[in-house]
Amino acid sequence: MVKYLIMDVDGTLTDGKIYMSPSGEAMKAFNIKDGCGIHDLLIPNHITPVIITGRSSDIVMNRCSELGITAVYQGVGNKLDKLRSIADDLSTVAYIGDDINDLSCMEAIKNAGGLTGCPADAVKTILSISHYVADHNGGDGAVRDFIEWLLQKQ
Repeated sequence: MVKYLIMDVDGTLTDGKIYMSPSGEAMKAFNIKDGCGIHDLLIPNHITPVIITGRSSDIVMNRCSELGITAVYQGVGNKLDKLRSIADDLSTVAYIGDDINDLSCMEAIKNAGGLTGCPADAVKTILSISHYVADHNGGDGAVRDFIEWLLQKQ
């Protein structure tokens, strides 16, 4: 039974584009269907949403606050170490990511019997190790696809 859904942000919850102004990051776009899946499907089914991302952004904190995500880890250089500090039993973890910085977590979870997923436009390495490949691209409903699939597995 899945207890945690670990999510990457850029390329998974967003389309991977980062709009930069001369003073730094300006905007990221999030899909409302992903948000609804997290807030209205995942949390009521007692699966804890967790963000682990390499970048740091107030934008991410604002979006997580709207959705009720309280476990938010930004600026993480070693995602696998952070993952292991969150969950002792990786068989109870699902993870959705899109690029090689998610690979070590996804391999560890898959090897432990947990579940892995990715957006349709993930890199080939991630596509090849995912239990579930979403019908949608990152930032375009991929997380919602994965949540619906996970809930069918519960």
